[in-house]
Amino acid sequence: MFPDSTDVDSNADADADSKYESEPLRPQFWSRFALTELNHSEWEALCDGCGSCCLIKYIDEDESGNVDEELVEYTDVTCQLMDCATGYCSHYATRQEHVPDCIQLTMDNLPKMMWLPSHCAYKRLYKGQGLPSWHLLLTGDAVVTQQQMRAANVGVAGRCVTEIGMSDEEMETRVVNWVNP
Repeated sequence: MFPDSTDVDSNADADADSKYESEPLRPQFWSRFALTELNHSEWEALCDGCGSCCLIKYIDEDESGNVDEELVEYTDVTCQLMDCATGYCSHYATRQEHVPDCIQLTMDNLPKMMWLPSHCAYKRLYKGQGLPSWHLLLTGDAVVTQQQMRAANVGVAGRCVTEIGMSDEEMETRVVNWVNP
């Protein structure tokens, strides 16, 4: 959400997003419309760019596929596309071409993704809560938002490691408590 095009986007990623550039953000859309009524640009604007959804996590489901969000364990290990210095995906728009099992958050799968962090705008709005006070849609200033996110201990930038070359056994030792489902 925050990086400029020189930080993470390739030309292919920019081209993939160009069809949505004309979709305007309606004023205070997050409080005026249901999640199902949002256009693509509005849906994407809800993302705060924390990167927590890209962390490897251990999720236990019951027989019905339900997840007890209290039992989800996040690691500090990220997807191979994550730039751990910036906390942004290096190929966001085309990530599923690079990582086919990357989950694309949609309104259809959101109800089964309550393992998302408690600060996640998608989860909060789905549950009838407001945006976190530091969200870019409220502050209107990316620098202020990033500073407030750091102050709130939100985001993976500077404190994650890539999954590349890491064994499953090593990942299991990297559970962290700074992400709260």
